[in-house]
Amino acid sequence: MHGTAGPGPSERRRGDAVTAPADFCQVAAAPGLPAGRLDPGRCSVQALVRGDSAVATGSPAQRWLLVEQPGPWGADALTQSRFDPAVAPRLVHRARVEGVRVLLVRRPGDRLADSQHRWAYVDGRPGVEGVWWSVRDSDAELVDVPWDGSVGERADRPLYLVCAHGGHDACCALRGRPLARTMPADDVWECSHLGGCRFASNVLVLPHGFYYGQVPGDGAELVEAHAGGRVALPWLRGRSGLPAPVQAAQHTVRAELSLLGVDDLLPSDVRRLTPAGAEVERWVVTLSGPDGDVVTEVESRPSEESAPLTCRALHPAHGRTWHVRLLSGV
Repeated sequence: MHGTAGPGPSERRRGDAVTAPADFCQVAAAPGLPAGRLDPGRCSVQALVRGDSAVATGSPAQRWLLVEQPGPWGADALTQSRFDPAVAPRLVHRARVEGVRVLLVRRPGDRLADSQHRWAYVDGRPGVEGVWWSVRDSDAELVDVPWDGSVGERADRPLYLVCAHGGHDACCALRGRPLARTMPADDVWECSHLGGCRFASNVLVLPHGFYYGQVPGDGAELVEAHAGGRVALPWLRGRSGLPAPVQAAQHTVRAELSLLGVDDLLPSDVRRLTPAGAEVERWVVTLSGPDGDVVTEVESRPSEESAPLTCRALHPAHGRTWHVRLLSGV
């Protein structure tokens, strides 16, 4: 099978220009934050050195509860923050039952006194996307309030969440906080753990649920793309809620056919060709294109090299690599 779902970070292209970080350890300065350097052993540095691909690593979540909670966050943000400890277990239980992911958010540079106790329900399912903001009088309200868009004021612009959860992985804070403070968008928040720490800086764009990794500079190109209803393909990890083989197929087809609209290439069929859990897995993924179906064959196999995938990892592990071949619709 030929082709891959995406090049490594040192080979990503925009037009004919190849972009690569001049220094994998460098951390840019931002308002209130000095320029710095990461230890060469940090997971995000090593991922850049290895050329790990972030393609097809979007989260399975499709619905989110965003809870404004400034102040420090521990490894488990919700239970190790200033959120009401008597309410946190009940909120976690409800979120698990309803399939909603809870994220803590704070404005870049926020102090505890700056909180307006905002919260939002986000639906990223295709066709019903939306963000609804409300204000709570107490944390306990979140356990009983409807999570369906019937409460709150609907937002009319993209929402950018930048993972800055240093209590979970230092790379997220060291790379994420400068990005959050300089990103040229109207609605930017720091957020708790998104996953894929080695791909910091990580950004989640809502309501559509697009995950991005290794976002360079101030993220201006990402913001410009979404302002125009497009994805920023060089840093796209995948659309949250879609199966990984679909994310991989979408990435390759977007690149091949220049289909960058946020709603382009929704899946119409996914057929597994190998048993679940096989070392090498294959699928046929069919996507709905503007001129008809695009059929792809997708293969996933373990990376050749094992490595610690987070700064906290105790043992090395293999990531997955994705390889996509277009069968029809080109």
